[in-house]
Amino acid sequence: MKKHVWLAAVAAAPLVLGGCEFFNNALAPSVSGAPIGADVHAASVPTGQPTGTLVGTRVIEIRSDLSRLQQAVQQQTLKHQELRSSAERNAAGYQTTVGAINGKLQMGTTPGNPMVTSAWQQAQNQLDQIGSDLDQMNRLQNDVANNAAFSSYLLDSIRASYTVSGAVDEDHRQLRALEDQTNQTTVSIDRLLNQLSEDVSRQTNFLANERSNLTTLAAGVNNGQVYGTTLAARSYAPPAQPALPPMAGMTTGRPLVVIRFDRANVNYEQALYQATSKALELRPNAAFDVVGVAPAVGQPAQVALNSDIARTNANKVSRSLLNMGLPPDRVGIAQVTDPNAQVNEVHVYVR
Repeated sequence: MKKHVWLAAVAAAPLVLGGCEFFNNALAPSVSGAPIGADVHAASVPTGQPTGTLVGTRVIEIRSDLSRLQQAVQQQTLKHQELRSSAERNAAGYQTTVGAINGKLQMGTTPGNPMVTSAWQQAQNQLDQIGSDLDQMNRLQNDVANNAAFSSYLLDSIRASYTVSGAVDEDHRQLRALEDQTNQTTVSIDRLLNQLSEDVSRQTNFLANERSNLTTLAAGVNNGQVYGTTLAARSYAPPAQPALPPMAGMTTGRPLVVIRFDRANVNYEQALYQATSKALELRPNAAFDVVGVAPAVGQPAQVALNSDIARTNANKVSRSLLNMGLPPDRVGIAQVTDPNAQVNEVHVYVR
């Protein structure tokens, strides 16, 4: 029986290879007339008796601002905990769904099985929920950063108040207590900001990888085959050196994959995925040239028709590589004629 997909020995080549909207807790100084965070019960602020001095009046304003800042930080901390719990639930549900799909593909199923396709759509919705959690984390991170700036403003205001004349000893005692409490609040804000930064970074990377994985999984569902993780997970950006120009892989004369389109519905994607995956294991910064090869036989009209078909086949194989997760800048495409070719083929080269 004729083989329709031939794999070059890669190792032998020198490498020819939840949910809901959350309120804005960012603060602005109360003396400016700008909105303040939601008024809810929070940690207590140092109290003191009014002194009737100019500094005493400023102490009252600072105490009010600090109270609102602490209330906002308390609510933001609770919101962060809610978002983390939601992200964990959504991620666990997503992994369960994807695992079930891969299990079905591993055991074998029909191309485009409606039940598997429905499960894939469910996984897509779960991934969208994770994206919603990430959007809310980003907004929360911005609000916490604003409150970090407001906390610095309060500290500057407290320290400037020490130099105002006409103060009594009680004013300075209350200022010291407010300074200590503001410093503690600043530490809490910085800790929350660091945790949010780490969570946002993790969730961003997870979401990018899984969106690419889900695209690759869609190709598997459509063909009723299990491929594996996205090729993007096996590749990284090329180092800071001149990249080989497109079609440089053809100069080796040794294709990684040859796909012969000598009949309708050639099943090439599984072999293409395996060969490309292996190449990326050996050289993660590799790029690939997809070349449609048309037979140079017959009348000019026949040669032109074969060339159009070869270009169409090359575009199809190129789309397969993109669906498997390869970045567009890693895939080149061309079309040539070859008097030695008997049928339309697509050659995939490594560069």
